[in-house]
Amino acid sequence: MSKRLFYILLTYSVLLTSCISTRDLIYLQDKDNSAAQTTISQVVNKPYRLQTNDVLSITIKASDPKLVEIFNTTNGGESSKSEAGLYFDGFTVDDHGNIRFPILGEINVIGYTLDEVRLNIEKQLLESYFKKEANLFVIAKLAGFKYTINGEIGGTGTKVLFQEHVNILEAIANSGDISITGDRKAVTIIRKTPTGTEMHNIDLTDINVMKSPYFYLQPNDYIYIKPLKQKTWGTGKTGIESIGTLVSLLSLATTTYFLLFKN
Repeated sequence: MSKRLFYILLTYSVLLTSCISTRDLIYLQDKDNSAAQTTISQVVNKPYRLQTNDVLSITIKASDPKLVEIFNTTNGGESSKSEAGLYFDGFTVDDHGNIRFPILGEINVIGYTLDEVRLNIEKQLLESYFKKEANLFVIAKLAGFKYTINGEIGGTGTKVLFQEHVNILEAIANSGDISITGDRKAVTIIRKTPTGTEMHNIDLTDINVMKSPYFYLQPNDYIYIKPLKQKTWGTGKTGIESIGTLVSLLSLATTTYFLLFKN
């Protein structure tokens, strides 16, 4: 084998094995070649059931605001809408699964949905303190949608979004997107449930990921983006970078050869 052919084969093999393909970078690809399909049937998202350390924002309204002032811990100002304001003024679910609510005392909420908590508070208030004519209106929400993301992502850490539903692509976009060396085909979701911890990998390059029950996140989910093997090899992410690495290695090998055998 001539040296020229050897170098050509070596260059081709490096480029083939080290470059990151666009198929590894593009989200929601139609891998089944079902181009005629324009809609994806999503899995019904189960309502979130409260867990310990969740923080709730609960507001009571009525025809006469003065009647419910004692039940509301915030004055509705802009500061109360901030993440810090909701943390200090909200209702934290303790280790026993309870929140401490004005007048009503401790209310068990562990394992309940937000709608169930709202109805329970409304029922207790109407039974003991108000008549139907007061036109009570109870609002129960999580004090922000919190998730944690780590790995090959633009911005790691714990994030809070003030919306009720968040899918994995929205969470990634809010965190600066996955880096070019991140593995989009095996994004790990770690989820705490009342029965234990679940771990699942999803392929974000496949459009069918939208059918996964993990496509829509739940509060307190942990997301981990693993690195591609190209990052470990350190040969370069693109063809130009790989050629540069190859040239550097050949230059080093040539220099070493002359130093050792040409003296």
